[in-house]
Amino acid sequence: MDDPLPGNLILTTILTSGDIYLLVFSLIGIGLLFFGSALVSGSEVAYFSLTHDQLLDTEQAETTVRDKIIHLLGHPKQLLATILILNNFINISIVMLSTYVTAALLGDVLSGGAIIVTLTIVITFLMVFLGEIVPKVYANQNSMAFAKRTAGLLAVSFRVFQPLAWLLIKVSNVIERRIERKGYRVSVDDLNQALDLAAEDETTEEEKGILKGIVNFGTLSVKQVMKSRMDITAIDLETDFHELMNQINKTGYSRIPVYKETIDKIEGILYIKDLLPHVSEEENFRWQELLRPGFFVPETKKIDTLFKDFQEKRIHIAIVVDEYGGTSGLITMEDVIEEIVGEINDEFDEDTDIAYSKLDNNTFIFEGKTSLMDFCKLAGVDHKAFDVVKGESESLGGLLLEINSMLPNAGEKIVFENFQFTTVAVNDKRIKKVRVHITR
Repeated sequence: MDDPLPGNLILTTILTSGDIYLLVFSLIGIGLLFFGSALVSGSEVAYFSLTHDQLLDTEQAETTVRDKIIHLLGHPKQLLATILILNNFINISIVMLSTYVTAALLGDVLSGGAIIVTLTIVITFLMVFLGEIVPKVYANQNSMAFAKRTAGLLAVSFRVFQPLAWLLIKVSNVIERRIERKGYRVSVDDLNQALDLAAEDETTEEEKGILKGIVNFGTLSVKQVMKSRMDITAIDLETDFHELMNQINKTGYSRIPVYKETIDKIEGILYIKDLLPHVSEEENFRWQELLRPGFFVPETKKIDTLFKDFQEKRIHIAIVVDEYGGTSGLITMEDVIEEIVGEINDEFDEDTDIAYSKLDNNTFIFEGKTSLMDFCKLAGVDHKAFDVVKGESESLGGLLLEINSMLPNAGEKIVFENFQFTTVAVNDKRIKKVRVHITR
């Protein structure tokens, strides 16, 4: 009689040894593990895609499942860690059982390398398709139903894997903090360059200016934006009522600082609306009693912080003081907003607050008191172009004094990089007018 074939010999060996029962249980176990993997993978999508309305419905439902779902969603990090831990345990178990079954059935037919390759291909495909894609697609379309079905399994796993989940959360928090500290930082210059590159042809210069204003908003100090003390309109505390009204009519401002003796001693701010009920009073009317407290800020304060202060305190004007407590300038809510949206003119403003003339696209005549910020805007120059040489000065005249180290004579030319400054008018104390030619 012929010898039995190798395959029959293997099967006979398995059957006679009783290992057939273990293989059957292993195959059933693999099937159950694939089903568990599908449930766990789908629950990740189901729980984290529940809408607000679905959660409200869950809160209103008087069921035990409701309590489990609400409890799990109340600890999202631990829930996610539990799902990932459970899924990995299941997948590892699938691989181990599949290796055992494959080796028992095909160990005498295939080599070890062939078994590994076959097992890798088959198990990977089944895990991805049956354990990830199919359940997640289904769970995404039936999130609440899927969440209810897996609430019990996850609630038990939530408690069982709590110590390991806690450890993973702590480690991830440490890594997250280190990544935040070492994270990639984008400078303001990078953002400005990105705006220039990304802006489409349809974007107007005004729109680009607003975007750049938003980007630069947090980098500007009060000193760069304020109106200098030379340009402040203020009223002496000893001014009589009629003279006060005459000055108010000439200025057209709605809020005016009031000083005692010198402008370095601001006593408060006079709101013109507070005077309206008293316009018919006599000359000896004590208008000083209507003063409101002044809001004082240092020159170095950033305008984004000042803007928040304006909003919180519900005021629109601040007095800027230097390091010695003297009045350095004045800044308003309008000045801050103009750094984003550009000049804001009302019915009381002149055609332009900045006295300048444009001779051609590259040549301008400015007053020496013009702030560097305004000069850069009107001339189309980067506001950081003079950071290296401007020192503490924030006006065009102050810039020239920093570059020249002395008060220049009328007609004298000062060159800095691609800028040629010619002093048009100078007195004994300051530069009054400057002609600027820019080589593009």
